[in-house]
Amino acid sequence: MTPENRPLEELRLLVVVDNETDTLSSVDSGVPQTPEAAHLLPRLPTAREHAGHPGKVVFDKLCCACHGFSVLATGRSGNQEHTVLLDVGPYPDLWMANARCLGVDLASIEVIFLSHWHFDHSGALPEVVAAVAQARRKSGLPPPIVDLHPDRPDQRGILLPTGVIALLPQEPSFQAIEAAGGLVAKHGEPHAFCDGFFFGSGQIDRVTPYETGLVGHHTFRGDRAEEDPLILDERLLAAEVRGRGITVLSSCSHAGVVNACLAAETHFRGAAVDLVLGGYHLSGKAMEPRTEPTLADLNERIRPRVVAPGHCTGWRAKAAFARSFAPGRYGPSVVGSMYVLKGSA
Repeated sequence: MTPENRPLEELRLLVVVDNETDTLSSVDSGVPQTPEAAHLLPRLPTAREHAGHPGKVVFDKLCCACHGFSVLATGRSGNQEHTVLLDVGPYPDLWMANARCLGVDLASIEVIFLSHWHFDHSGALPEVVAAVAQARRKSGLPPPIVDLHPDRPDQRGILLPTGVIALLPQEPSFQAIEAAGGLVAKHGEPHAFCDGFFFGSGQIDRVTPYETGLVGHHTFRGDRAEEDPLILDERLLAAEVRGRGITVLSSCSHAGVVNACLAAETHFRGAAVDLVLGGYHLSGKAMEPRTEPTLADLNERIRPRVVAPGHCTGWRAKAAFARSFAPGRYGPSVVGSMYVLKGSA
């Protein structure tokens, strides 16, 4: 731990957007994950009773999945709490609908932290920023800080083997985000924020020989396009829970999920990795061969307490991780699920 970061007594992670929904699968003992329906039911009114059992309607309250990622992170130390929103997914209407289903208090969101400029993480920024800013204004609170990497591209895409570039929509501009009511803070360097509760990385060092970026990825700036497999604007979000270790939130892991974990370990000196939540980006024929070396390094080098792959990880890689880490250390990220990490003295 460096002086600017402080260990937390509790960290709550709520998945607002992810590619999959699954509220029925069982959760292994020791995995700090609560399925969506299980944490929604206590908040719902009783619709009818049978033999003394309250009946509650939950299945029309569940979130919708889409190709994207967004996690609400709330840290607690003593009687102080701070809340950060990591990414917003692609569609503002979906983010807002899921947030309503999950009972998210928009006014509590102090910082919106963008992991990297890709539309499935950034697309909903102007509208979500506007909704959060309005909620905070009504509560007498200052506007949300929108923590962004300064190197913003105009558009990105992937060159497919067919010769077609599958383009993401254009990225929202700094001006649009500011016009929505956010206080834009540009950070290309590592920094702690929210009174040291959270850590945002700068450029993630590429250390492993096999995590070499996203095959076929291109970046457009104006009329200029260039091959850009490394996506150097990608950043991770991390926090330390006392007695548990580091939670690494790596939304897409274009730098490689092992490299992301090593970067977090470098910052939080001496702390072990606890939970690794996000997209491990091991999907597609060009990326799938990295699954086995990634799995080996996570098992032998990183040794996380729990892996929680989601978003762009891909079902083949998820199956491999499940075979290795389940039972007891595998809790995949799905929309609406909650992770509660409680510290110890």
